[in-house]
Amino acid sequence: MGRIALLPDEVASQVAAGEVVERPASVVKELVENSLDAGATRIEIAIARGGASLVRVVDNGFGMDRDDALLSLERHATSKIRTGNDLANIHTLGFRGEALPSIASVSRFRLATRPNDAIEGTEILVNGGKIDSVRACGEAPGTLVEAKHLFYNLPARRKFLRTENTEASHVQHQLMLQALGHPEVGFVLLRDQAVIFQLPPTRSLATRISDLRGDQIMKQVVEIEPTTVDGISIRGFLGKAGVSRPTRAEQIMFVNGRAVDNLTIQHALREGYHTALMKGQYPLVFLFLDLDPADVDVNVHPAKREVRFRNPDVIRQSLAETVRKTLDSDRGNWSRAFASPRSSPLLDVADFAPSPPVASSARAESVAPLVPLVEQFALRKDWHEFSQPQQKEDGLASPQIYRSETAIPVSHGSKTEAHSTRIPPDGRETPSSEFRLLGVLGKLYILMENEEGLVLVDQHAAHERILFERLRRETETAGVPCQRLLIPIVLRLPPKDHDWLLLNAPSLQKMGFSVEPFGESTLKIDGIPQFLRIEDPANTIRQLVDELRSLTSSTSRLRLGEDVIAKTVCRYAVKANDQLHAAEIGQLVKDLLACELPYCCPHGRPTMIQIGYSELEKKFGRKV
Repeated sequence: MGRIALLPDEVASQVAAGEVVERPASVVKELVENSLDAGATRIEIAIARGGASLVRVVDNGFGMDRDDALLSLERHATSKIRTGNDLANIHTLGFRGEALPSIASVSRFRLATRPNDAIEGTEILVNGGKIDSVRACGEAPGTLVEAKHLFYNLPARRKFLRTENTEASHVQHQLMLQALGHPEVGFVLLRDQAVIFQLPPTRSLATRISDLRGDQIMKQVVEIEPTTVDGISIRGFLGKAGVSRPTRAEQIMFVNGRAVDNLTIQHALREGYHTALMKGQYPLVFLFLDLDPADVDVNVHPAKREVRFRNPDVIRQSLAETVRKTLDSDRGNWSRAFASPRSSPLLDVADFAPSPPVASSARAESVAPLVPLVEQFALRKDWHEFSQPQQKEDGLASPQIYRSETAIPVSHGSKTEAHSTRIPPDGRETPSSEFRLLGVLGKLYILMENEEGLVLVDQHAAHERILFERLRRETETAGVPCQRLLIPIVLRLPPKDHDWLLLNAPSLQKMGFSVEPFGESTLKIDGIPQFLRIEDPANTIRQLVDELRSLTSSTSRLRLGEDVIAKTVCRYAVKANDQLHAAEIGQLVKDLLACELPYCCPHGRPTMIQIGYSELEKKFGRKV
């Protein structure tokens, strides 16, 4: 007797349902997507006991006649595709025809629907996948789907459900995604007959974000200027530099209106933010990508959460560049806010001189190792001629700041007018809000005043950013020196990684690695970057594979050494308790504003913090 047998229809339905319906939130997702595909402008969702007892979704969409309602409960019955070619050009959120029959097979199910032009509607009751009754009903135009006692016929699956609060939070998160992706649709969520949120339709994504997350979050993000690059439309909001989260939970990403998780997009975000994020932190984003459906494959996962791009490199490069431009535009807002310092009676900034340009070393074929490069920055007095070499016990030079004979007193914010000199980053006068240098707090924080309130600058973080960008530019211009190994390293790799590394050998050479083929799937490493202190070059090469893949073709491969640069300049930057001269403070602020990314240090910590008058008034009880 054969060992292979066909499964009964009931069992096959339950197996298929397990791929689509994982928990109540999955039911809500599938039903809401059907409502959106049906053109609904208002969707009401009700759950009880976290959705395990009841999930009800009511919409005002197109509705269905009796025949379509019955057919919708058959597996792989759909109105959204007709041929295999349609799978390559999907415009709807759903398309497989699996959601309704899967939900009906694991619940006590009710479907009531009525087209707009029909006198009566149709009601269908299903119990564990078997139709109990079909009759006429007088429901309002649209569709109502109700699933009670989810997994009642699958005790093993039901016991894996979490607590009511946990399941309800997953439902709420899923609805938040749908509401963000479709702000033009009104949403209502009821939990155990209590209204959780009621969102009216709006044309503004910012309004929908504020309705869901509160007004405070809009102060932490900057809007992406809607742009189209290589046929890819990019819009939404990005967290400002320095605003981050410990997980990717608040990376809200949509592709053609569908909430997705995608490594290509995550890599592009990381590259676009670059040193604007602390290591191990993730950006806060509300990101929308719209492109030709033929360039996106959404048929790769039962839940349709994952997608694949036909040209991932184009997506990554376009998005990374857009992120950089958006952050740079926000930098422009900071620059305009801080670009016109007005002198305080206690701090004269009228005689500030621009810092001299970084001089290139007279090196024709090679560049010195990284640490000596930083020493050269300290020795050349590149930082407004106030740094002098000081011999340490280890023989390395580091900058010593000239001390003021008297400490800089702290101004109390007097509005006394004084002669002022504008010092915008580009050296030109610009009509912008003015600020005054007030003093230094704790020999670390530079205090300034602008029209918004109080501004604090971390002098150590600011100097780190200045040294970092100068050193990085010089390193990229001169290249990374290669240190030859006395005994070459032979590295055996999987064929895929081996071929990929050979393809990117020129990039590795610019980074200071000397790599060449040495037999089948084997590489010989006979040189490493001179500044790189590594005990296991072979392991480093393996790590570079993943890191290089996350960079776009327009990105300098020398970025991979920036962690070392950042750690090194930290040693040579102005420290806490270093008491600065008044002119040094002014020049430090000016040099900081001239940086590409002035509002955070190379490690992602903020360099500047604004404390508004409204916040101060709350602290002093002037405002509630």
